[in-house]
Amino acid sequence: MLEKIFFQSSLPRAGSTLFQNLMGQNPDFYVTPTSGLMELIYGARKNFSEVPEYRTSMDKELMSKAFLAFCNGAIHSYADAITDKKYFLDKGRSWGFYFDWIEKFLPYPPKMICLVRDLRDIFTSMEKLYRKNPEIDNALVDWNTLRNSTITKRVDFFSNTPPVGIAMDRLESILQMGQGHKFLFIKYEDLCLRPDTEMARVYNYLELPFYNHNFDHIPQLTHEDDTLYAMTDHTIRNQLDLQVSDAETILGKGVCEWICQRYNWFFDYFKYNK
Repeated sequence: MLEKIFFQSSLPRAGSTLFQNLMGQNPDFYVTPTSGLMELIYGARKNFSEVPEYRTSMDKELMSKAFLAFCNGAIHSYADAITDKKYFLDKGRSWGFYFDWIEKFLPYPPKMICLVRDLRDIFTSMEKLYRKNPEIDNALVDWNTLRNSTITKRVDFFSNTPPVGIAMDRLESILQMGQGHKFLFIKYEDLCLRPDTEMARVYNYLELPFYNHNFDHIPQLTHEDDTLYAMTDHTIRNQLDLQVSDAETILGKGVCEWICQRYNWFFDYFKYNK
């Protein structure tokens, strides 16, 4: 029977799918692929905020209490219908930004896990996805307007659009509002190099008994249709193995330096070398 829902709200290209499948080795956990659960209650919040029946209510405090109870019941009923396991780990990039809202309706303290990674390698991964299938026009480059026609332009585009741009804005906002201490941040590099240490941190944060994971064989339990979106790939490597960074080779030294300057706050907060 379901006991708790946990949340994963990580940066793109930072090992979030790998982490889900690693946690899925624990028989007490149900792990999701990229989930639309937040979007369901987000849509309900929009209606609650806008429809006349609630805006004109004379007892707004009661209606707010009822809506928060609705949100709690909705996500737990959703998870209950999917699995009978004890713990449900939902992966969605927007959970982190709405931590305060979740904290208001969840009957226990929210637990939010966020994987981060050297941004130079995140942008490199995005550029590699762009180059992956050159026989297919992914509509990223427009030669008539010279849109995204160079690596520099593409990295700038990635930094100002989903999935990377919006994730970085949300993360910066979380840290600016002083909420970082509520999250468990895991550096992808540390997870690959010191998996036992990092997984001990995970279970300590979740307040659960430690589970001995197999880091050399991680079967893929979650699957997504990557044909629906351009430049996505949710196929995992089946073991924790940190690849040598090729950011300067792929992006060039100048672009890498620009990334460090543009996101100076990120490199400082997570102590990445610039």
